[in-house]
Amino acid sequence: MATLIDGKAHAQALRDAVAGEVRRLGEGHGLVPGLAVVLLGEDPASQVYVRSKGRHAREVGMRSFEHCLPAATPEAELLSLIATLNHDPAVHGILVQLPLPDPIDTEAVIAAIDPAKDVDGFHPLNAGALAAGGEGLVPCTPLGCLTLLKAHLGDLAGKHAVVLGRSRIVGRPMASLLLREDCTVTLAHSRTANPAKVCRQGDILVAAVGQPGLVQGDWVKAGATVIDVGITRLGNGDTTRLVGDVNPACVSRVAGALTPVPGGVGPMTIACLLHNTLIAACRQHRLPEPSWPE
Repeated sequence: MATLIDGKAHAQALRDAVAGEVRRLGEGHGLVPGLAVVLLGEDPASQVYVRSKGRHAREVGMRSFEHCLPAATPEAELLSLIATLNHDPAVHGILVQLPLPDPIDTEAVIAAIDPAKDVDGFHPLNAGALAAGGEGLVPCTPLGCLTLLKAHLGDLAGKHAVVLGRSRIVGRPMASLLLREDCTVTLAHSRTANPAKVCRQGDILVAAVGQPGLVQGDWVKAGATVIDVGITRLGNGDTTRLVGDVNPACVSRVAGALTPVPGGVGPMTIACLLHNTLIAACRQHRLPEPSWPE
C-alpha cells in the first residue's frame, strides 16, 4: 500500500518557519508583511476560503487586509482598488480570488497587479520568469507540490515526471518547476493520445485536471509518487465530500506514495501563499530572503 504524504503536517512546518521569519523581520527591521485578499461576489465557499487565508496570515504574525466587493462591482472600480493596493506600503502581497464574475476581464485584472506583490504568481512577468528560469513569484499550488515531492523524495534530478493537466495555474508552472529540478518532464493533457500509457511512464505523477477519479491504478507506474491536485465536491446538502483526480482505492495499491484529498496539496497551497508574501516583503525591502523551502 502507498505511503500517504501528510500535507497538513508539511504545511504546519512551513507555517511555523514563516512565523519565525516574520518575527525576525519585526524584531530586526520593524517590518510586518501584509497580505491583501480581494473577493468579488457572495459565493459562500469563496468567502470561507478568503477568511481562512486571513486567519492563517494573522496566525503567523502578518497583517491581513480583506476587501469583499459585490459581484456587480464595475471592472474600473476593481482596477482602482488594485492600484491603491499596489501603492500601499503596508501591503506586500495582493491576491484576487478567482474566478471573477462576468463581465470582468480576468487577464486585465491579473496584469494590473504589481508583479512584485503578485503572490499568486499569475502575472505575465512572473509566469515568464518561471518559464525562463529567472526569479519571480511562483504559483502557490505548484510550489506546494514541489515542496511535498522534495520532502518525500529528496533530490529529484533524473526522475521522469508526468504532469497531467496544462492549466497556467498548476500544470504549466508545475512542469517548469520540475524542469528546474532536472527532471525529465512530460506534460499530458486532454488531447494526449493514450494518457494512461503516458502517465504510467512517470516516477512522479502530478494529476491536475479537475476530473474526479480519472486516474486509475493502471495509469500509475509501480512505486511512483502521485500528487493529487484535484479537488471536487460531490453530493448534495449534508452528504457532500471532497474527491481528487485520483481513485485512491486503486492507486494506493500500485503507487509508492500518494497525497490524500483532502489533507494533501490543499493545506500546502495556503502555506505557500504565506511563504510568497514573506518573500515579497523581503524583496520589496531588499532584505535577505529565507532559504526554505528551496
